[in-house]
Amino acid sequence: MTDALRSAGLSTEVRLAIAEIAGASGAWCPTLAPTGDRVAYVSDRSGLPRLEVATLEQQTPPAVLSGPGEEVVSVAWSPDGEWLAYLVSPGGSICAQLWAVRPDGTERHLVAGEDPRSTVFAGGWTAAAGHYVCSIAPGDGPDADVVLVDVVSGARRALATGGFLSVTSVAADERTVLARRGPRGHRHVVLVDVPTGAQRRVIPLGDPGGRASEDGRFAPDGRAVYLRAGLPGLPDVPRSDRTALVRVPLDEDRAPGRGEVLVSRPDADLDAYAVRADGTVVCVWNADGCTELDVRDLADGTLRHTVPLPQPVMPGWSLSPDGRTLLAELTGPLSPRSLWLVALDGEDTAVPLPSTPRRPDVHLLVTPEHRRYPAADGTELDGWLYTPPGVHGPNRTVVSFHGGPEGQERSGFSPVAQSLVAAGLTVFAPNVRGSGGHGAAFMAADDLAAREASFDDVVATVEHLVTAGIALPGQVGAHGWSYGGYLTLVALTRWPELFAAGATLAGMSDLRTFFAGTEPWMAAASVTEYGDPVADREMLAALSPMTALGRLTAPVLLTHGDRDTNVPVLESIQAHQELTALGAPAELVLLRGEGHTIVGRENLVHLSERVAEWFDRWL
Repeated sequence: MTDALRSAGLSTEVRLAIAEIAGASGAWCPTLAPTGDRVAYVSDRSGLPRLEVATLEQQTPPAVLSGPGEEVVSVAWSPDGEWLAYLVSPGGSICAQLWAVRPDGTERHLVAGEDPRSTVFAGGWTAAAGHYVCSIAPGDGPDADVVLVDVVSGARRALATGGFLSVTSVAADERTVLARRGPRGHRHVVLVDVPTGAQRRVIPLGDPGGRASEDGRFAPDGRAVYLRAGLPGLPDVPRSDRTALVRVPLDEDRAPGRGEVLVSRPDADLDAYAVRADGTVVCVWNADGCTELDVRDLADGTLRHTVPLPQPVMPGWSLSPDGRTLLAELTGPLSPRSLWLVALDGEDTAVPLPSTPRRPDVHLLVTPEHRRYPAADGTELDGWLYTPPGVHGPNRTVVSFHGGPEGQERSGFSPVAQSLVAAGLTVFAPNVRGSGGHGAAFMAADDLAAREASFDDVVATVEHLVTAGIALPGQVGAHGWSYGGYLTLVALTRWPELFAAGATLAGMSDLRTFFAGTEPWMAAASVTEYGDPVADREMLAALSPMTALGRLTAPVLLTHGDRDTNVPVLESIQAHQELTALGAPAELVLLRGEGHTIVGRENLVHLSERVAEWFDRWL
């Protein structure tokens, strides 16, 4: 491509299309009022995520309850209907605050997180009026405590300490707590006796689901605990590393007994569940990246019926008080996140809320194709292929890596991918090893020293695209967010001949400085994923693209939110400084007021346009 063509830039038509795609608004994190007639949720229709409350029929405009400029993360309605608790990301920071407000918008006040170093993690309301339980990391070490807050008086009481504890449930008498603890890949649910502080694993190692467990909840009668757990393959349990629903009985002293697998599938992970009073359980499955919803008998796991969904991915939902309907947050490749009322029993109906935010013109969007392909060692990989309209042969192609690395590329709305397609570029979003949604073994296949071998999936992905006649050799780009940004830099430094350009968003350039600069609790949780920053320092150096930037030949666009403390903004700044010193073509874009995730509409449009312009220029 000549320099004249590279400087031509995107056409006005393409820029307008990107503005509409990336500027689309959404609604998410729904929570129904106990009366079932109102809903609170997060919406970015104003250009920034804020808390809104509306009636289900929405005959009047939604009311905005969060304060001016507050970036709202999530919301939960109290069981008595008197309060809404919501998390705020101050200025894009990962160090969230907890706020409370009355449903009519009065008495809004800060509940926890006033120290800018501390981070509040969402929990839930307890049975006692005005009591909300959450986890708080003070920011001076790796731990997080479970804290009970009275939202009226402001009184706080630590319920559980010792380790990084993410609260999942509190007993009705507030004397026992269920919390998840442990680093990435080794998380498990513990039962905490509040008076003594003693912690016990709900599922001991060797018991069904003993390897990892999440989302523990007390049964309504308090005599058991339900949780999602992996299956270790005992003699009486079919071998599977898929996540299943497990029930653990509690004796009179609330000591856990032997776990029993209630519901499992060999081809899908249980993403979420809700036990209903009629003896059934609502199961939310992740099957090949798509959400499948069904209702099963709690006693033996028998399938009662499936529940069709109008969009392929359901990231969030709220069950109605009677358990007959749920308010679903749904998304698909042609639809940003929006809210739907879904009937669960005997009715094939899903109705969108009238205030569903504006969607972009569907003619500007494409539906991706799900593709499977082999890694070099025969491991099956998969991904989603976005092809521009009218393209039927090899084309300029961008390989887009997701974050995590435990994240998963799914068939939801992707403004950056769709913006690249609008610019005429093919996009392939792979799930290389280390991704979620494919079982525990696949997700752990890039941990520690195994990460070195996992990089080969990058080469296998490009070879598949070229061999299949999708990508043009010499005109392939690499793009990624967070860990995907790190993997992009790895790809550009290790296989410079494969990629003509790269673009990162909030990517790590050096694992050693990542550990030094990220939040202390994040660093402690990441040791099992990447390695120990002291004992494994040499391995971390070898795995860091910062130590090999001299091999990079492709132009690189580095983008980062300037308030990011998850992957500190220094990671992009130091890479840009080093590349500039080496004389390499590199540009740095810092997005003001943004954290690890870009949420402001103007910044998201600007980011999408810059990335599309970058690859259009260099591919």
